[in-house]
Amino acid sequence: MSALRWSIRTLDRALDGETLYRELLAAEPVAYWLDGSLTDRAPHRVSILGTTTDDVITRDVTDGDIFTELNELLAARAAEPPPELDGLFCGGYVGYFGYELKALTGGVAAHEAHTPDALWIWANRFVVIDHDRDVTYLVALDGEEWLDKAEEAASNWWMGSVDVPAIARLDLEAHLEQDRATYLAGIARVLAELEAGQTYEVNLTNRVRLPAVQDPFEFFRWQRSANPAPYAAFLRYGDLAVASSSPERFLTVDADGWAECRPIKGTAPRDLDPAQDQLAAKALAEDDKTRAENLMIVDLIRNDLGRVSVPGTVNVPQLMQVESYRTVHQLVTTVRGRLRDGVTAVDAVRACFPPGSMTGAPKIRTMEIIDSLEWSARGVYSGALGYLTVDGRADLSVVIRTAVLTADETVIGAGGAIVLDSDPVAEYDEMVLKATAAVGGQGGGE
Repeated sequence: MSALRWSIRTLDRALDGETLYRELLAAEPVAYWLDGSLTDRAPHRVSILGTTTDDVITRDVTDGDIFTELNELLAARAAEPPPELDGLFCGGYVGYFGYELKALTGGVAAHEAHTPDALWIWANRFVVIDHDRDVTYLVALDGEEWLDKAEEAASNWWMGSVDVPAIARLDLEAHLEQDRATYLAGIARVLAELEAGQTYEVNLTNRVRLPAVQDPFEFFRWQRSANPAPYAAFLRYGDLAVASSSPERFLTVDADGWAECRPIKGTAPRDLDPAQDQLAAKALAEDDKTRAENLMIVDLIRNDLGRVSVPGTVNVPQLMQVESYRTVHQLVTTVRGRLRDGVTAVDAVRACFPPGSMTGAPKIRTMEIIDSLEWSARGVYSGALGYLTVDGRADLSVVIRTAVLTADETVIGAGGAIVLDSDPVAEYDEMVLKATAAVGGQGGGE
């Protein structure tokens, strides 16, 4: 075990994450906020904010195997957390695996991203806000000094209006990387591959390329107010920022070695009229196309988890269940498996990466088809974002409904699952709706 030393101060209230970020982290060159406060469908709402004084790992596919590197780093720092942080984030790495890391998991590097393929921040100064238990932990792994600053920030309360960002007023269709005709032609080619039996389902995506925003954090404030989500997140590393309103869990690994994926296939908007809202949920649950999409991805994930799980432990405790959030109904399945002895959380990520809901099935052949149809790297989009802890746990979302912000541009990915009975025009419209969601409209899924 490593010689990590936790310094912890406990506050008997749940702090406001926005105030804390603004007062404590806004001036830091590296910062993160995994915001669990705004969902109405979570068993335990927890937010994590922090920075680092140590290392930030940025890697491209050509730099080597980031999965092996993280395994070695976490093994060197492995530790049992103090009782206060048991079951919560207790230190480790916060960041993302970008989609192009598929080159390390059976795919190829067909396109080169303009952002790092992996970004992982060593979290040695952080705050854990337990919203349900109304308690906050200020934590440092490098002494008490930062805790004084954190406690001072915690004494403030900030509230300000949220302005609509200029890019949210733009016509997103005019900024698509592949215009309507091109995307529809891509769907036609996918349908031909489906007819030929080359694949069963293809998640074809597109990019919206918008002007840069002056203040990425202000953009995230707008995004989280317009589209509260279970896996809302904001990462900043210099001129790179990631603002995510993802509703989808990619993978969690708990202290007992149980790994869980919760793919989403199927989204329907909520209705203000209760009767119509109930009908919308029922229609989603009974839609044949949506159920077919969901089932194929579930089979793929069962196979992925089965490669690293104890035989006989992979199970589906929840199959295609409607979960209702503030703005949408979604069809969600839960797949679980008990990891074999010696298999780490990072190993489980590798086995399941990239998320099957973002590729289609079968995964390897389908990724080849995707590479031939998409013009650019997906980058952070379609990857996984969250944390890996020093006690062997993990919690990662699928990077959807996300804006990647740099000094040059704002990029939003969106797409959808194409199957044999897909309506191409409806698929195009759904892709545009999902892109709109990332800048503050309503939408869901990929």
